[in-house]
Amino acid sequence: MTVNTSALKQPERKIRISTGRKKIGPGQIILLFFVFLFTVFCFAPVLLVFISAFTDEMWINQNGFSFFPGEWSMNGMNSVLRYGNQLITSYGITILITVVGTFAGLLVMSMYAYSICRPGFRLSRFLSIFLLIPMLFNGGQLAGYVVFTSWYGLKDSLLLLILPLMVTTMNVIILRTYIANSIPGELMEAATIDGAGDYRTFFQITLPLLKPSLAAVGFMMATAYWNDWQNALIYITSNNKKPLQLLLINIQKSIEFLLNNNNVPAAARAAMGNTIPQYSSTMATVIVVIGPIMVVYPFFQKYFIKGLTVGSVKG
Repeated sequence: MTVNTSALKQPERKIRISTGRKKIGPGQIILLFFVFLFTVFCFAPVLLVFISAFTDEMWINQNGFSFFPGEWSMNGMNSVLRYGNQLITSYGITILITVVGTFAGLLVMSMYAYSICRPGFRLSRFLSIFLLIPMLFNGGQLAGYVVFTSWYGLKDSLLLLILPLMVTTMNVIILRTYIANSIPGELMEAATIDGAGDYRTFFQITLPLLKPSLAAVGFMMATAYWNDWQNALIYITSNNKKPLQLLLINIQKSIEFLLNNNNVPAAARAAMGNTIPQYSSTMATVIVVIGPIMVVYPFFQKYFIKGLTVGSVKG
């Protein structure tokens, strides 16, 4: 009996173990370098604001703004913090209108976007055209003031800080596009076949799948509410209803009044240390405004790619 030794001899195979690491080419190194430079250029002004808020005002007047100040001082921050209870009240008002306006706006706009996405809804075309009208036509600020104060009687009301920013056309379009391209229509049809109505389909199926887009739009709405000062300046007169932005504008106006008025009593100037911290207080004001947004932003950043970059359904 002969054995075919050639069949037993198998060619040697080289086994390559993948470590999961990819080599970084020169192009990627150059790209990382430019991204790092861009990050430094973007972060440098923010860092300068923080440093200037705690820099002595006299030193700024003599040497200008610097990343390495010669003297430090809390006068700028104290000029903002001395408002005490009013500052806390304004923070509470701003947080209230931001939270309420953002959640109420997301609910209304997501329901609007869901309605115009439904193929069997007869008013979807009309509502889509109606949505685009505010992008082309606007009654103006004077007409809005007359309507809100005379017709609706909402003068000095917190509703005027919430309602004007609650629904915007672009945010509805973003939500509508996400629903149309990222949520399978077959899923909604299956729910309808199982006997689910529109409300149940929206709240139990569409809304949970809409979280990435809601997070992205919600952060943009929260930023708009937080930075809004014009509506408060026009409609709000009570101190217990002033949001943070309006209070900080009043602080800046008070400092400008002290600087430009020669009839300011000596006692007032002595209380300020004979040096009114114009620049450092301005930077301290910026810190008070953008501080909470900078803290919250990293937690919502990951949702922007999912929410604003609309993909497609892959089977």
